[in-house]
Parts: sequence; structure tokens; C-alpha cells
Amino acid sequence: MRIGALICLAVSLVPSTAQAQPAPAAAGRSGSAPRIVSPEIAPDRRVTFRLLAPKAGDVTLTGEFLPASADPAAPPAVVHMTKGEDGVWSTTVGPIDPEVYHYHFTVDGVRTLDPGNAELKTGSTPQTIMNVLEVRGDKPAFYEGRPVPHGEIRTHWYESKSLGTLRRLMVYVPPGYDRNTTERYAVLYLFHGANADETAWTRFGRANLILDNLIADGRARPFVVVMPFGYGVSPTAPPGTPGQNTEKFSLDLRQDVIPYIEARYRVQADRDHRAIVGLSMGGGQALNIGLNHLELFSHVGGFSAAIAGTDFSKAYASLVANADVTNQKLRLLWIGCGRSDSLFGASKSFSTFLTDRHVTHVFHESGGAHTWIVWRRYLNEVAPLLFQSTGEQRRSQR
Repeated sequence: MRIGALICLAVSLVPSTAQAQPAPAAAGRSGSAPRIVSPEIAPDRRVTFRLLAPKAGDVTLTGEFLPASADPAAPPAVVHMTKGEDGVWSTTVGPIDPEVYHYHFTVDGVRTLDPGNAELKTGSTPQTIMNVLEVRGDKPAFYEGRPVPHGEIRTHWYESKSLGTLRRLMVYVPPGYDRNTTERYAVLYLFHGANADETAWTRFGRANLILDNLIADGRARPFVVVMPFGYGVSPTAPPGTPGQNTEKFSLDLRQDVIPYIEARYRVQADRDHRAIVGLSMGGGQALNIGLNHLELFSHVGGFSAAIAGTDFSKAYASLVANADVTNQKLRLLWIGCGRSDSLFGASKSFSTFLTDRHVTHVFHESGGAHTWIVWRRYLNEVAPLLFQSTGEQRRSQR
């Protein structure tokens, strides 16, 4: 607390992605603290991080841009920063590949934020708070805004009768939704992971920009995306009965969210035009709910799905009871996970379980860990597969 207070008092906040700024730690007026620029991105994409902590004995940097261990169970990589005579700790890393990354400092064993960077990753629990670093390339990335027609993100509050509470959800409508008043759209129900909330897929996943770009390039069909709050119980509550969170969230989704959306948006209210996809906790929810309710969903996807410890034979008994019937109903079952993700083994085991029982699916094995870097790419790959004709879908999956 003492060090954190000193840092907050001593540092004047500046924009988060300073690009090759002069005098990164120049002295201020007489008796004032130096002005700190952090992070500072050089033209060659090397990034310098700085922190004023004159009384600290050790400062480290942890970030998604640091080399990850091949062992998913290994602790995150850290860089020990160097202390200057002015009390400013610094380190330079890179060049860093263009991407959006999360990072934080640790001062004498206490995790803290970079006070020079106002861009933050937040969620529904405090341990998710980190700084955001965006390193841009020579051309716009698939998740960056481009001069193309854009959809809209809309916020709704609704009464969840199944949970007895007021809840919020986000809706993405594709470009032209308000103009094309006679067109009815397919709908994707897209879930966030643990410690996040209903804004995560647009704030960190850039889902709206990814879809805008795909639609503009003719790679994906326009569809509505619904992003609900994924907790059936409070994320800060003590752990409840196993399965209680997904169970309650499933009730809210089926009894409240879907009827709410279908009463207010021009969406096609049939299983052929409903998809359910999620990441991590939400990936486990999407698989559990979607695969046990094929009367509601025809497209199901799990990104780094939290299914470790699941008894697949019990949880998906109805799915594998008759593979021929299941394969007729499922237009897409897509499971993806990074090899450096601690959940990779569970995803691969689930794929093997499905293969052994002749359930048609896609298992996408990739590089990467349990990060938004992976999940943004997965959405970019899966969105073009949704709501295609059977022939189109088969060609896309070759």
C-alpha cells in the first residue's frame, strides 16, 4: 500500500501508447516528480516500460508479449526491470508483433498497474484488471476499425424472471439492419469467460469490428450477435454447488434472453438460424447448453472451453446416444484451443470422445495460450462458417 501510494502521487498520467515521445523521464518544475512515459512504442516496435518507485527493491514486468513456456502449467514469464538514479525503473522488450496485449507490474511482490497507461482491461472481479498495450502494424489487423460500413452495439436491461433480478446484455446488429426493415437475421449467442462481463467481447474481443470487416469483405453473412452476462450466480459469491452457475445461466438464456431478443429484433426464431459460442467458462457453457439443446441450436462452438474434469459420457449422453441423428441436427460443432493453454488437454480429450462416438466436428489446434489473442482469431475463423448452406460449409471446412 505504501509503495502504491507513492507511485500514484508521484506520476502524472499520459496517453497509454506513446509513440517514440521525447524526454520519456524528463524532470519537471523545481521540486516536482519527473514526467513518466510508459509504455513508449518505438518505430521498430520495441516497447519501453517505466515506473517511478524510488523506494522499491524489485520491480518486474509480466505481459502476454513475453515468450510463453511450452508447459501450460508454468508460471508466466517475467522481466526484471532496472532502477535508474532518478528512481525510475525501466526495461525495453521487443520488437513486439502487432497485437493487443495485457500486462502489469509487480513491485516488491505486490501486483500493480502501470500508472502511465490509462488503457485498462477490467471485468467483473478485481483480479482481471490489467493494462492494455496495442502495437499496430503497417496494415490494419483483422480486428481493427477500417473504412467500411459498421454495425451498432446496443445495450439492454431486462428482467430475468428465472433468476429474479435485473440483468444487462449487449447486442450487435450488422450494417444496414435499420434500413433493411423486411430482412430477418440469424443470431449468434456469444459468451464471455470467467471474471469478465457482457462487454468483454466488444471491448477486448473487438467482435463488432471483426464482423464488420468480414461482412465488408464478403466472407461472412450479416447476423445479429447477443452477448449476455454469463453468470447465473454472482462472480464474487463463494463457490456454489458444482454446475449451479451454468444451470442457472442456462435457464436465464432459454427462458428470458432468447424470448427477449426474439420479441425485439428481426431474428429468425428457429434452430437453423441460432448459434451458441463461448470462450473459457463461456465455452463450457456453450458446449453444455448447445449440445444438450439441439432443439434450439444448430451451430455450437467452444474456444478454450472450461470442460476439464467433465464426465463426457454423462454430460453428453443424449448427444452421443445416436450419432446419425446428432450429425443431421448439427450444422457445425467447432472446438478450438491453444497448445499452451492449460485447458488444451481437456479440449483434445473431448474431441477424441466425439470422434470415438462418430460425432462430426472440427477440432482446431493452434498456438497460443488462454488469451484474447487466441479468441479474437477464433471468432475471425468461425464467423464465416456460421449460417452457410450445407455446400458452402463443407467447402469452408476443407
